[in-house]
Amino acid sequence: MTSKGTSTVRKGAVVLTVAGLMGTVWTTAADAAPPKGSELQKGLDALVSQEKFPAALAWVNNRGRTTSLVAGSSRIDRQVPVPRDGQVRAGSNTKTFTAVAVLQLVAEGKVELDAPIEKYLPGLVRGEGIDATKITIRQLLQHTSGLPNYTEHLGLQDFEQVQHRFFQPSELLTAALAHPAKFAPGTKWEYSNTGYLLAGMVIEKVTGRPIQEQITERVIKRVGLRHTYWPQVGDQTIQGRHPQGYATGNVATGKVIDATEMDPSWGGAAGQLISTPSDLARFFRVLLEGKLMPAAQLAEMRKTVDAPLFPGTRYGLGLMSNPLTCGGVYWGHGGDIPGFETRGGATEDGRVVGLAVTALPGTFGDAERGSKAVMATVDTAFCK
Repeated sequence: MTSKGTSTVRKGAVVLTVAGLMGTVWTTAADAAPPKGSELQKGLDALVSQEKFPAALAWVNNRGRTTSLVAGSSRIDRQVPVPRDGQVRAGSNTKTFTAVAVLQLVAEGKVELDAPIEKYLPGLVRGEGIDATKITIRQLLQHTSGLPNYTEHLGLQDFEQVQHRFFQPSELLTAALAHPAKFAPGTKWEYSNTGYLLAGMVIEKVTGRPIQEQITERVIKRVGLRHTYWPQVGDQTIQGRHPQGYATGNVATGKVIDATEMDPSWGGAAGQLISTPSDLARFFRVLLEGKLMPAAQLAEMRKTVDAPLFPGTRYGLGLMSNPLTCGGVYWGHGGDIPGFETRGGATEDGRVVGLAVTALPGTFGDAERGSKAVMATVDTAFCK
């Protein structure tokens, strides 16, 4: 949910030592084999001791055998146990939920994937080099629209100043459209939260109902996600058991702040949800099983293009695939939002992984190394 996409990491952050704050371990009665838990625990511990993330949480289900592990501390000022499978801000995983709702509307004959956004939001999308008659719903969902990314223009580099500010969707769109198009629609791939802001507006226009209600009814309740919700207007908290999240309050100074409480309105249909590692993992499993939309729409969702986020990453319609060292790929998304990074997804053969850390890479340690370490730990969870 960062201004440059899910792989973006913050730089210039102050380094605080949290090495040695190893967390407790909890597993279900039907745990995976001990070596798997051991390797994953080592990975989580390394995210804390070597990469300086305050805490790391993982939930894995391997064909019915579950493991839930944690490492680190919920706070950086003192040792506080990390709640197993605690709630975190899910960031851009929200995009997959939004894309599911759009594709359900496609299946219902209410939206056409290759119709221009002008058909659904007439007169709304205007700007330099921006022609709403040539930008399709598909391009919004696949980040090939060329629309400028609104999160690049909200002052998020000085996050402390906007942390508790409420944004109307119209403000976000205005911030984006004040800048010229990045490229002609369909000619390139570049991550843009603006596409999902507009996708949410299309959902509201077509259904006549609020986006948060549509996501809740069409996706969250349908999957049975008990710990996933869309924060209501004005709710800056995380309601369930959760670790604290930390962020760079000002990139220029490297000041680190507690970002657990924030107004997530700027995330909207692109990044507002709160969830848990297990809920996110289950969501992607149910999605791949074809239980959220007809086969034709799921096939469209899985039509991918190259996406320069991580080596081998490809992006579909709110859904991306990443290669595994043990062969094949996993399907998921991921989310970066001040205070939390989430990664994971599901494989065709039923393995599911949800992983979260309580700061963006670069907040406490090296940004690039931290980002790679998180992805490598996800690979360990799937493969070992």
